Parts: sequence; structure tokens; C-alpha cells
Amino acid sequence: MVVTPKREFWLISTMAASGINANAVEGGKGQLAYNLAGIALIILLLAVGVAYLVDQTARNMQRPMPSLLDEDPITQTVAGRELHIPTTWFRFGETIKPGFVSQIDLTFALPLAAGQQPTTVDVTLISRSAARASGALLDAVYLHQFADGSVSGIPGLVGKPLLAADGYADETVWYDPLSPAPFVAKCAAAPDPSRSDRCLRTIHLPNGLAAILSFDAEALVAWRQFDAELAQWLGKIGALDN
Repeated sequence: MVVTPKREFWLISTMAASGINANAVEGGKGQLAYNLAGIALIILLLAVGVAYLVDQTARNMQRPMPSLLDEDPITQTVAGRELHIPTTWFRFGETIKPGFVSQIDLTFALPLAAGQQPTTVDVTLISRSAARASGALLDAVYLHQFADGSVSGIPGLVGKPLLAADGYADETVWYDPLSPAPFVAKCAAAPDPSRSDRCLRTIHLPNGLAAILSFDAEALVAWRQFDAELAQWLGKIGALDN
């Protein structure tokens, strides 16, 4: 029978124990990484769930469409004009407070077509000196940027595409050629074909204010009714008072 000396037996035992401990450490590291990956996955799933919940809550809490019958007005003063505006008309909640402001951002709902949903129009009211009217821009700017040809489709309006220069690519100006104070709107093609083209129009009001209007291009077909409907909303808040 072979007897292992005590010193050699101690070395063998120590080496074996070291191997076991190394394997245990490696196994522990692998288990830790696995646990961390699991935790990260759970956090990711929770984040996606929270984002979905927030999105659904926002959809469910959409503010009602503004109406001419809305009350509960607050008073804001822009360009020296006091306007009394229903709180449901404000486009951004953080601006619903009385006092002096440099601009007022509102949303109107114009009933431009009988039997159809009202057309949403974003309206920004600022000092008249801060914005040029679209009618003035027609002769001073747009006329010199017209490309060849024209676009049809809106009865009573001429559509002229703008040259793809100076930031006017994919934009069309629609205007009434028969009026000394023409309806003029500049419309930009939507980046996504599933969305509507968007039009911009600026008008000067008789009391030192300017109204910058933004709306979907589909509203152009009712351009003859546009200003009459708009005047009801502006008149309700005092934006047409001299």
C-alpha cells in the first residue's frame, strides 16, 4: 500500500480545493450575469408597459373639441388688446393664465362643411407688426418664387407651386386671383403620405393684431366660408374690437 506523505497530501488537497473554488466563482459569475439580464428584461417590459399605459391615458383624456358655446373665460392681454378667452380654446395648457402675454395659441373648430366634422384650425394671435399678411406676401415674395405651371383642384383658387429653393420645396400657394384683398394660403406637402398637407395663412385684424392660421389642406375647398366662420370665433373673444 502506497502512503502519501502528509505534505504532498496537503498540496493535492489545496489544489483540489482551489479548483473547486475557481469553478464556484465562475459559476457564480455566470449566475449573476443571468440574473442581471433577467432583471434588465423585466425593467424593459415594465418600461414598455408604462409607456403604453401613458399613451392610452393620454388618448382617453383628450380634451373636447372647442365650441362657440364654451364659457369660463380668462382675460389675456396681447399687443395692448384684452381678450376674454374660454379655457377650452387654449392649445397649450401651460398658457391658461390671465395677464400680459406676447402671443396667444388657440384652437378653433370651424364648421366649414354641412354634415361633416368641424375643421380644426390652430390660431396664434400676436402683434400685427410681428407678422406680414399672406396677401402682402403674395405680391412681395411668392410671386417671384412661382414655378412654371399651376395646380388645379380647388374651385375659385389658383394653385402655384413654388420653386424648390430658399426652403420652398414641395410648397404650393393657393390664392383668389379676382379679389383686391385675396384669400392666400401657403401649403406644404406632408412628409408622410398618410397625413394631410398643412396650410399656413396670416391675416391682419383691424385692431392691431395678426392671426396666424394653420389647418389641413382639405379645408381649402370651403375657402369662401372660411373667414365668415373665423370671424365668429375671433369676435367672441374680442379680437375684432377696435
